[in-house]
Amino acid sequence: MAKRVLILVEGHRSNGPLYIEAAKRLDLLPITLSKDPAQYDYLISEELQAIGVDTDDLDAIIGVCRKLQAGYDLVGITGFTGLDESLYVTVAKLCQHFGLPGPAPAAIERSCNKFIQRELLADSGIPMPAYRSAFSAIEVEKSAVDIGLPVIVKPAMGSGSSGVRLCRTAEEVAEHACHLLSENDKWPSPSEILIEEFAKGPSYTALTMGSEIVGITSNIFGPPPHFVYREFTYPAVLAGPARKRIASVSRDCLRALGLGWGPANIELRWTARGPVVIEVNPRLAGGDPQLVQLAQGIDLVLEHVKLVVGYKWDLRRTRSYTAAMRFLVPDSDGILDSIGGDARATAVSGVVEVKFYKQLNAPIVLKGDYRDCIGHVIAASPSATRTAAVLQRGVDLVSWSVTPFSNPGSI
Repeated sequence: MAKRVLILVEGHRSNGPLYIEAAKRLDLLPITLSKDPAQYDYLISEELQAIGVDTDDLDAIIGVCRKLQAGYDLVGITGFTGLDESLYVTVAKLCQHFGLPGPAPAAIERSCNKFIQRELLADSGIPMPAYRSAFSAIEVEKSAVDIGLPVIVKPAMGSGSSGVRLCRTAEEVAEHACHLLSENDKWPSPSEILIEEFAKGPSYTALTMGSEIVGITSNIFGPPPHFVYREFTYPAVLAGPARKRIASVSRDCLRALGLGWGPANIELRWTARGPVVIEVNPRLAGGDPQLVQLAQGIDLVLEHVKLVVGYKWDLRRTRSYTAAMRFLVPDSDGILDSIGGDARATAVSGVVEVKFYKQLNAPIVLKGDYRDCIGHVIAASPSATRTAAVLQRGVDLVSWSVTPFSNPGSI
């Protein structure tokens, strides 16, 4: 009997190993397809099967999958994204091509373009910041004036806060628009820029699976003008009416975009007029699966893999804890010349994990997005107050230092 295979398109530093583990628990052989499998440390350390292929080329991936079918039973396909969310469109098309369970490609495609997404949400009357789309620096500047400063300026496609900036002045708007347009090769849709009203208020993320609201995370960002996540807490401490409003708006988003298969996360801000939607992402975000499992006993990755291979899933809660994750972010560029304290931190009762993403002597070049994070600390306990205290204790015990580059211009 042929071995049952789960195809993973590309990888992910935090969620990737979880999908590998989930596949093995279901007696599936995980095979990763990637442009560069060596970039994922966990594939090398565990000697997992990986195949090099241009993951931007749908036909090339189909060819590899067909070859695998000669010796294996291909039962499911899923994947991850970095800066380019279009990989999720590729995954959806692959599932459709091979007749496997998966999301509708059209729904994923329209969700990945933030302007098209905004238009569809607006048509459904979903509360959002004011927004405009632009294709030139002049259009960006005019849109910022129309909306009113400060504004958010970002690529219409992308993830991980890449290219997202808060602009408080006309000069900052012009500078960032020119920056985005001058780096055409770095963005999936380089010519289209989204300009948005800056929605002020606490940040939350609704986590969904299918059409169900799993829970709501509260988020803290680092200092502006960038939007680098610094801390997640799950579940968010919210009054009942606020939780219901966020859940209701989130369900409306799924219906408006035609989503309702698999995981998604809806980012919102609670403003003076209530919850407004920042964006909808048709995927699991990094960190969320660990926090949900620690807090409620729900293994989102395992349940997603079950869905991918046609099994019945189970989102029943088995505990009621609060879990939190703090990301470790340097203040400046340079060489990471020391890291430590992880053993001391993990010895603290309630600290679940301390992980560094970077090795000693790695160059640190801050980009104003998720790539600035060099590690994280996770804590969990039966109460939100206790979790916050434990997390801070763990973070205080972790240390690192960055030595400035001797010749910054060479980096």
